[in-house]
Amino acid sequence: MNNTDGVPVFEDCFPDLNQFIAELVEAYAPGQLTLWDDLDKKVKAFFTPERMEQMESQVPGWKKMASYSDGITLVHVMCVFLGLVMLPEFRALTLQQKQLAKWIVLFHDVDKFHIRGKKDTMHAFRSGVETTKALPRFGFPTRPHFHERISYWGEYTSQAYTLPDGEGTPKPDNRKLPGILIGIDNLFGKDTPAALITKTVLLHISLHIDPFYPTPSTLTDEEIKRYINHNLFPLLKAMMLADNEGWSLFDSETRAQRGRDAMQAFEKIEGMISK
Repeated sequence: MNNTDGVPVFEDCFPDLNQFIAELVEAYAPGQLTLWDDLDKKVKAFFTPERMEQMESQVPGWKKMASYSDGITLVHVMCVFLGLVMLPEFRALTLQQKQLAKWIVLFHDVDKFHIRGKKDTMHAFRSGVETTKALPRFGFPTRPHFHERISYWGEYTSQAYTLPDGEGTPKPDNRKLPGILIGIDNLFGKDTPAALITKTVLLHISLHIDPFYPTPSTLTDEEIKRYINHNLFPLLKAMMLADNEGWSLFDSETRAQRGRDAMQAFEKIEGMISK
């Protein structure tokens, strides 16, 4: 398997999917793809039962993720890919960062349930656990004792939640982040490609960038300065901007407003971590 600076090449691992994303971009750019329903049809035509089985063999949990609410999350993930590759922030990334961004989008919602009227507030932490388990299969290097540590770390991360009212919707417990993030470094090495992918998946709903989308457990300013460095920031920014695109790509007014709100938030965050 080819590697780019130690990063398994996304296009080599998922050639059909990569081609499909390119076709979506080609259709969207000249205005041939203008409705969510049109995207929905294209995604469902592409993900035949055979292709779903192939994806499941490579990314365990893919079929479960796609099973909720008539595949809305699957369509969203494809919309995020579409939005990502059109972002100026993506085009400004290095070649290695572009590879990491594609792996991040692939995994960011892999363990998300979608039930209408309910928010899956823990899906980023759970998807981070599944990301960690899956990356070594593609050739991402691990540190010694990975297999002995992964089970404990995965259980600890999956259970890192609070019930603010003693019942109801769990929320990520950011007090556990020091142990979670150090655990990722112990599994993959500090700021290695796999560590950056996993941390971005884990934190991709932890920043308040959209006033109309409630963040389950927003990082404080001090936590932002502690946990987000210059290697992680551009990937988290690209992921979260693309995630916004994934829900607003076919609504120009909402897309523009969300984009402005997000950019203002990221300017503030970048100022924090540059001090």
